[in-house]
Formats: sequence, C-alpha cells, structure tokens
Amino acid sequence: MTDTPQPPVEQELQQLELRLTQLLAVLSQVQEENRALRQRQDAISAERSSLLQKNEQVRARVEAMIGRLRTLEQGA
Repeated sequence: MTDTPQPPVEQELQQLELRLTQLLAVLSQVQEENRALRQRQDAISAERSSLLQKNEQVRARVEAMIGRLRTLEQGA
C-alpha cells in the first residue's frame, strides 16, 4: 500500500460505509430492545388479566359473605 492520499470520493465512501455499519448496529440493538419490550408487555398483560380475574373472584366471595351475614343478622 502506498501513502498517497485517497481521492475525496473514496474518503466519503469510506465514511458512508462506516456510518452505515454503525446504523446497522444501532438498528440491531433497537430491534432486540423492541423484542424484549414486547415480551415484557405480553407478560404484564397476562399478569393483569390474572389479577383482574382474581379480583373478581374475591369480590364475589366477599359479596356472598356479606349476604350470608345479613341473612344471619335477620334470623337472629
């Protein structure tokens, strides 16, 4: 290799290639983060659904207990 300066076009192409490589690396990272966030969102949605169902079950049980207490109160 010689130490002759590269033409400006060649330098610009090398800079563009470097920038493209950097952008591809960032794109890959963002895609991985996006995948991880979607998985977390799915897990949180499933947990929320489960908690809502448990909450409804507990509410129904509490209402049933209140009804039984009122029945006992009226019978006493």
